[in-house]
Amino acid sequence: MDSLRHSRQLPVRRRNVLRGAVAGAVGVTVGAGTARAAGPPAGMPAYRYLRDAIVLSAPPAHDPTGEFIFPCIRGVYDKISGARARYYLYYAPHENPGGICVAFADSLDGPFHEYAGNPLIDRFLPTTTVTHVSSPHVTWDAATRQFFCYFHGENTVTRVARSTDGLHFTDETPILSTRLVSGTSETSYARVFEHALPGRGNKYVMVFMGVRNGRRIFYGWSPNGWDGWQFSSTPLVNPEPDGLTDISGPTLLKRNGTTYVVYHGNDGRMYVTEVGNGFDRENHLGVFHSPVASDNGRVAAPSFGTDNGAEYMFYEAGPRLEARICIARAVTSI
Repeated sequence: MDSLRHSRQLPVRRRNVLRGAVAGAVGVTVGAGTARAAGPPAGMPAYRYLRDAIVLSAPPAHDPTGEFIFPCIRGVYDKISGARARYYLYYAPHENPGGICVAFADSLDGPFHEYAGNPLIDRFLPTTTVTHVSSPHVTWDAATRQFFCYFHGENTVTRVARSTDGLHFTDETPILSTRLVSGTSETSYARVFEHALPGRGNKYVMVFMGVRNGRRIFYGWSPNGWDGWQFSSTPLVNPEPDGLTDISGPTLLKRNGTTYVVYHGNDGRMYVTEVGNGFDRENHLGVFHSPVASDNGRVAAPSFGTDNGAEYMFYEAGPRLEARICIARAVTSI
């Protein structure tokens, strides 16, 4: 098995803490289009900015472009022995060369401290070299007692690698590409969850962005999360009912006995659509979360977690190629 982290040194920028600002009130509406109520749908919490998530070392272990995207929060304390902390926060730059990274904290309140061994996975893969790797999503597979890391590189190919400790990943394998979803020019930003669909014989589902006449949310399914993937050629969620042209960065959210997809819209806000437990509906419910002043006009790529009964949302804030990762905490349920 070949390790996916190589010894090549990448240029770094001296910076100790990702830039941020004082939290504002939840519910500021920004961006193009007609203003809507910014609160979440009934039964879902509202989230308030808590802090910027990641503290970088000086000099940083890996900060080639000054921007980070696609947080994925994972509790590891109940899965492996000898963990660096209770929680691992996976993230990446996007602009070339990217690089899959991790930071550690013992509470979802943060802050998270950068791993000195970043990047965990770089663009020099065992079987190929790509311009960048990015958008990590890490899932714990209890059946094999391994972490599966899904990531893209290039934007047309989604890959998976595995690890027993959440830090050292091997066996990179392409599992999704544009040739598997007809008419698409990109297939990326994938997240994978345990969720059985009726009649599919699957254990896992994938939600991802595909570009076909704009950015849309597609899905796939697998019996084990590693191989045997199949993909629907029909989008799961479309942008037009939200009054948008592009949507991306999807994640699954289960509440009220049903299943939702939360995603980023091209107006800078997050939206939510009920897809049902069978992925057989597309009930658009509107805005899920809107930027506050410190988010600089854009919120995207949510990842959710719970710690001591408190609910948290990790997300990207700021314009594309200038994004940082923030922590928000639930403040109410409507």
